[in-house]
Amino acid sequence: MRSKIYFPEQGSETFEEVFSSFIISQTSKGVSATTIRNYHLHLRSVSKHLDIGMPFCSLTKRHLESMVVSMREAGLAHNTVATYLRVINTFLNWANREGLTSVSIPNIKEKDTVKETYTDDELLILLKKPEKKCDFTEYRNWVIINYLLNAGCRAATVRNIQNRDVDLENHQVVFRHNKNGKIQVSPLCSQMAAILTDYMAVRRGKPDDYLFCNQYGEMLTENALRLAVAHYNKSRGVQKTSLHLFRHTFAKKYLIDCGGNAFTLQRLLGHSTLTMSKRYCNIYDTDIARDYDTYSPLAKMSQKKEKIRRA
Repeated sequence: MRSKIYFPEQGSETFEEVFSSFIISQTSKGVSATTIRNYHLHLRSVSKHLDIGMPFCSLTKRHLESMVVSMREAGLAHNTVATYLRVINTFLNWANREGLTSVSIPNIKEKDTVKETYTDDELLILLKKPEKKCDFTEYRNWVIINYLLNAGCRAATVRNIQNRDVDLENHQVVFRHNKNGKIQVSPLCSQMAAILTDYMAVRRGKPDDYLFCNQYGEMLTENALRLAVAHYNKSRGVQKTSLHLFRHTFAKKYLIDCGGNAFTLQRLLGHSTLTMSKRYCNIYDTDIARDYDTYSPLAKMSQKKEKIRRA
């Protein structure tokens, strides 16, 4: 029997109780389970720096400013604080619309950071095809690594690809499960199409079965995919194990090695706006370094000057 949802009398709710109402509202709107889970995790982290048992009606801007100070004093990274504050503001904006508060606090602008990526040497190790005698899970993991470098997609997208989404004839895959809720068509290079052709002959299954499944043909859980990639990488001597690093690696190599641009990168990564793609471009800008010997003041000063000689 399902437990009843308790709604406290308005005006007596604590910060935590109002946040629970916010969660219910967001869930009813169809916000993804991942986002809802992140809201819960962020609240748990925020509770170390803000009394979430306090009456919500007594919340002031000073409480929020003290929360930010506490986070900084605890040594939290600037961008981590910015992320927590962005979530709190999403909540406060909802509470404002509900007429529960008028309190707000400005967001903190995130600082650009150089994203860690896999090196070419590490990628060559990971992309080396396993022996034919390997089991299904190792073979599947190898295919997944190849696919992450081909598409640069998120882990949740990888998990949700179904057999029917793969169009080998037209070299593309349909993403029905994106963070922004929009359907996206992702291209396949010829090499990836060939790899998937062989893999799908082994994987088989019905059209609505998940492409990258466990050994019983079931959908991989988020944790199972994370552990599978971690085990695969470490078994090959690569200590980096993050799935998301493949997304950063894809963006970097697309811009630097492939000469790509921000607009196409935005479409490939499924970003709703150019903001994140421009960040990648700012970090991995190769145009500014190209032919710099022609423009560098130091290079100009170092050039030998020819003396005029009499014939």
